[in-house]
Amino acid sequence: MVKLCTAEEAVKDISEGMCIMVGGFLGVGTPDNLVQALVNQGTKNLTIITNDSAFPGIGVGKLQDGKQICKLYTSYIGGHPDSGKCMENGELNIILTPQGTLAEQIRAGGSGLGGVLTPTGIGTVVEKGKQKVVVAEKTYLLEEPLKADIALLKAYKADTSGNLIYRFSARNFNPLMAMAAKTVIVEVEEIVSAGAIEPDNVATPGIFVDFLVKGGKVYAGN
Repeated sequence: MVKLCTAEEAVKDISEGMCIMVGGFLGVGTPDNLVQALVNQGTKNLTIITNDSAFPGIGVGKLQDGKQICKLYTSYIGGHPDSGKCMENGELNIILTPQGTLAEQIRAGGSGLGGVLTPTGIGTVVEKGKQKVVVAEKTYLLEEPLKADIALLKAYKADTSGNLIYRFSARNFNPLMAMAAKTVIVEVEEIVSAGAIEPDNVATPGIFVDFLVKGGKVYAGN
């Protein structure tokens, strides 16, 4: 049963050392109120799985600002200068992964697959320490599935059963992450009654959603 709650209530059980997936692409499609609530809570030593580290003061970048991340699975860190600096000085463990591979690892995690075979990264530093598999005389890297304790996601609209609709490019990693975490918390712009969303329009079924948060103006705390 989906529970409606505030952003603060939704993140209160996120504790130090947890693995968190966060939807978004350079801040677009990121659940800003949920991220801000986690910033206000001050939980540190988090493992974050996300497409990118966004920008200072924006999206996941706020968690970087507060040095709340200890390990980051991502495909791009160029928007936030502190990400690269923290990686170089050893403060932050960053696993840089090609974007398509990262998406497939998350999909594999949510689909119960043992991993993904990809030729991307063969002959580069990406292959270091990874198993190689030969299929039909072609060599692939075995990329392991990614899962998380919690997923913090953003959708455009939900019904009270948790069925979700996304809007345009704000969809990005959100549907994949909804399937790959033990607990899924979704911030939405609008909540309608059950049955108000046409079944054919549902992008993420409510079976994957645990908590809904009605989004609004981002609250930065006192």
